Amino acid sequence: MDFSLGEELEAVRDLAREIFTDRATPERLREVETSPARTDTRLWADLASAGLLGAVLPERDGGAGLGMAGLCVLLQEQGRRVAPVPLWPALVGGLAVAAHGTSRQREELLPGLAGGEGRPTVALEEFGPADPLTPRTTAVADGTARGGTTQGGTQDGPRWRLTGTKAVVPAPEGARHVLVTATTDAGPGLFLVAPDAPGTTWEPAETTTYDMSGHLTLDGAPAVAVGTPGDGTVAALVRDTFVALAAVQVGVAEGALRYAADHLRERLQFGRPLATFQAVQHQLADCYIDIDAMRVTLWQAVDALRAPFDAADADRAALVAKWWATEGGLNTVHRVQHVHGGIGVDTDYPVHRHFLWGKQISTTLGGAGADLERLGALLTGAAVAS
Repeated sequence: MDFSLGEELEAVRDLAREIFTDRATPERLREVETSPARTDTRLWADLASAGLLGAVLPERDGGAGLGMAGLCVLLQEQGRRVAPVPLWPALVGGLAVAAHGTSRQREELLPGLAGGEGRPTVALEEFGPADPLTPRTTAVADGTARGGTTQGGTQDGPRWRLTGTKAVVPAPEGARHVLVTATTDAGPGLFLVAPDAPGTTWEPAETTTYDMSGHLTLDGAPAVAVGTPGDGTVAALVRDTFVALAAVQVGVAEGALRYAADHLRERLQFGRPLATFQAVQHQLADCYIDIDAMRVTLWQAVDALRAPFDAADADRAALVAKWWATEGGLNTVHRVQHVHGGIGVDTDYPVHRHFLWGKQISTTLGGAGADLERLGALLTGAAVAS
């Protein structure tokens, strides 16, 4: 397998690295963390004006057509600098609309996303042990009229009513649309809901996160379908989300390891740099091995998603990448925190952000145990027991 990026992806990587390095400084991160939304709107606008948001989208929708490969390059660079912008929920959601939405939905959502003026977010998680492919939120058909108007825009398609609760929806502040997964009689479906639609209630998530998340309660909220319920749209979105989370985690772990290497090279103990102590070297070697495994399985999953692809192979590769990101990423940020000692928990020192991101990503859509259960069920053909 060829893991070289190619000219286009290298250009995306280099430009993204330059922007994140210049804009996501520790001083700027502290400033954004005290804002209500905890999202760097200036950085988001810079990414849009540089064409990096649109680069991920298909050419037919005005993008550069780099797809998941381009998104993963972008997310790795974001993770290295723990830059507080909602890239993965917005662009994974945008790719879902591009792949499964109607022409009208694409025209209304994707230009705004590419231009940084409007973005979606995704509502995939729920409270309690639940498989994202079998959401407890329900959708009931509400007539067959097409061309109806929803709050926040007009999308063609049959009308639905959604009822249920979605947990820790990422970065709802400023999102113009919410992509919600729900169960129907035909199977799981993906639905567009306006964040201020009748029957929607938001509560802040009671957790410290790298973005301001919210819990969304739906009580007969109006929605329109993206794709057709039961057609595999939800499975594709969840699969892409697994890969996107793995990409962010690779960057987070790489950034954390860089802080550890710099700190241990400069910090003296008994007149010697800490980096010369064998026990510390072993800790960093374990981090390097985990990160390399994370990187290899990530790009194996990206390769499996390239068309034409086998859905079962892609699902397996995505779950393997997700497990390594969950297990290896969490181990890495724990070790980095440990070798920093007391400095690691000082919020004036930037490495704590990598620990926070790594910890949150490792539990998004389930932890390592859930990933192994899903992978085992996929390999044996059994259903995942919630």
